[in-house]
Amino acid sequence: MVKFTKQFEGQLVPEWKDAFVDYSQLKKDLKKIHLFANGVEKKHTETSLIKTIKSSLGKLSLFGNKQREQSRVIQVHKKLASSGSNNDVYETELLEKIADDTDAAKEFFMCLDMQLNKVNQFYKTKEKEFLERGECLKKQMEILIELKDAFKQKQANGESTQESKEDDSISCTISCEDDSVRSRTEEMQLQESCLEDLKDNGVESLESLRSEEPIKINNEDSKLTTISGRVFSCQGKNVKIKIPLTNPSRTFSAISYLINQSSSKKYGPDGGNKLQISKKKLSHAEKMIKGALTELFKGLNYLKTYRNLNILAFMNILKKFDKVTGKQILPIYLKVVESSYFNISDKVMILSDEVEEWFIKHFAGENRRKAMKYLKPHHRKESHSVTFFIGLFTGCFVALLAGYIIVAHLTGMYRQHSENTFYMETAYPVLSMFGLLFLHLFLYGCNIFMWRKARINYSFIFELGSKNELKYRDVFLICTASMSAIAGVMFVHLSLLAKGYSFRQVQVIPGLLLLVFLLILICPLNIFYKSSRYRLISVIRNIVFSPLYKVVMLDFFMADQLCSQVPMLRNLEYIACYYITGSYATQDYGYCMRVKYYRDLAYAVSFLPYYWRAMQCARRWFDEGETSHLVNLGKYVSAMLAAGTKVAYEKERSIGWLCLVVAMSSVATIYQLYWDFVKDWGLLQHNSNNPWLRNQLMLRQKSIYYFSMVLNLVLRLAWLQTVLHSSFEHVDYRVTGLFLAALEVIRRGQWNFYR
Repeated sequence: MVKFTKQFEGQLVPEWKDAFVDYSQLKKDLKKIHLFANGVEKKHTETSLIKTIKSSLGKLSLFGNKQREQSRVIQVHKKLASSGSNNDVYETELLEKIADDTDAAKEFFMCLDMQLNKVNQFYKTKEKEFLERGECLKKQMEILIELKDAFKQKQANGESTQESKEDDSISCTISCEDDSVRSRTEEMQLQESCLEDLKDNGVESLESLRSEEPIKINNEDSKLTTISGRVFSCQGKNVKIKIPLTNPSRTFSAISYLINQSSSKKYGPDGGNKLQISKKKLSHAEKMIKGALTELFKGLNYLKTYRNLNILAFMNILKKFDKVTGKQILPIYLKVVESSYFNISDKVMILSDEVEEWFIKHFAGENRRKAMKYLKPHHRKESHSVTFFIGLFTGCFVALLAGYIIVAHLTGMYRQHSENTFYMETAYPVLSMFGLLFLHLFLYGCNIFMWRKARINYSFIFELGSKNELKYRDVFLICTASMSAIAGVMFVHLSLLAKGYSFRQVQVIPGLLLLVFLLILICPLNIFYKSSRYRLISVIRNIVFSPLYKVVMLDFFMADQLCSQVPMLRNLEYIACYYITGSYATQDYGYCMRVKYYRDLAYAVSFLPYYWRAMQCARRWFDEGETSHLVNLGKYVSAMLAAGTKVAYEKERSIGWLCLVVAMSSVATIYQLYWDFVKDWGLLQHNSNNPWLRNQLMLRQKSIYYFSMVLNLVLRLAWLQTVLHSSFEHVDYRVTGLFLAALEVIRRGQWNFYR
């Protein structure tokens, strides 16, 4: 039977972990009472037989009032927290001696009361947040329904001229009623800010409606005094949207997106702004509200789980207390818990039923089963075929890689001063590039697996919704299948060279391999995880144009991955130059190294990932105003300077450049180590309960954290190879470079887990 502690920790909502009952602390306090009771000799000695007879008579007594006896043990007082506060605070008073250690019993009940008050307060806060969000979405849906009815009315009236067929839209007019100090230009700017926030965050933004006022909608033509409003008539119907003047860029809706997307510079005869709301834009707004309802329903279910788990926690700890002390406290205190706000409030249940009803009526065509597929999606069962193919491709990869290594050893391709330099300059960069890329992908799959075991929320990676979320098995399947194909192609390529085929005849094979993977990445067909591929492309676009896009966690997380793939990017730049310039046809592999334009491009590629990440920090500072982003920007600037000096030293090996490399790399390493340990991992807290770690640890073994810190330090010092020029005996320097680049990828995989 699974212990309740493990069951409790396994089912709680990770993001709300601190708000749940601190069951472990209550067990520690109860253990103190138990240890004291066992260590103290009884002053009033009674035989067990007399105790048994007394307890039996007490239970069978017809004259004793059991409830009255229990009420003498403790009394729980309920009062307001402070003046002007509606929060109830519970305090327990001990009316008689419960345990031998009275202080320990008082400490236990103080902790128990504190947990009950904390649960009530958190539940009220979250309940209020969800109710406001539900009210906001309800009013947005009313506008959406009005617009959809207008479309249906237009179609029913037979307005299907050639012009309407070309532009399936409805005409609306907006008139601004501004009785406040805001001008019309300012309102347009606020709407644009609202639109920008909506575009950047999508459905995620619909969730952040905590402290802001909801958008108010009214179908009556009433004047506004403190709130700027817009009234738009749509096919004879008037709908008014009121947007609060306080920080409207955070308080937005799918309908405000619809209005901004549809606004034009044309004005109607009454001076109102004319709109053309197309069916496509209306469908997009509907999709956004649908996603927001799904997230709201999920949050309400989380709150239900929060309530049920806390009730169970109180019941179990009170049972343990009764067992240790022999008193009947459970019926008394549990009655208080059951009558507290978080248990008796039914607002969440009502709102959950309403959201379910809205979704079934407006988004599922009155089909409840269809609606539940979105509101309560069942996790698909892991297919045994996926596991089979992972094993199959892994075996193929190992066999092909072993064959490749044997052929490479027999032909002496990787030896220093080999006559086969042409192979190392042309085909080997393709192999090393794919090797680094899919090693990173494999470690990403390992991260997902470990995050899942540690119950860490990783839904922000690759996909925003659980429907398209990549599982770790999918990642392993992609990785093993791709590496099997790459190892197979490179084995065939090397075998053909060993059999006497010329480089000119087989040199096109690595280029074709790269082209195939590029075509798969941009393939428009719904195959090979299309949603994830296109999501990756959009993230790369956001990274490349970092200052122009608002930065979300997924963007800077993926940009950090690119910072560990500088060798891969440099290989990609060289391969692109080699094949685009036609050097593969003339077998002039040194062309890209001689031309100044491509040499300068190598400099740019070396620090581009750090530049992109620095620009993201600058944009986050501009948006959020936190100086920590500027400090983080300095870290990437130092990394850019270190990368630039390394590239310069590779071109011109002089003492001056060597000293500069050591100085810049040392500064960058110290900067990065501090940020890794303190900022990204949250470690090295000198006031922590865990020495030089942090108070809350996801892993039970503290030694793992210390080992990871030492390993991160060692791997951060891999740049010393540039100074020491160390290499394996009789092995080409490019192989040594690949080994060091692989170590950096492994370091990044470890960083991902703790980040």
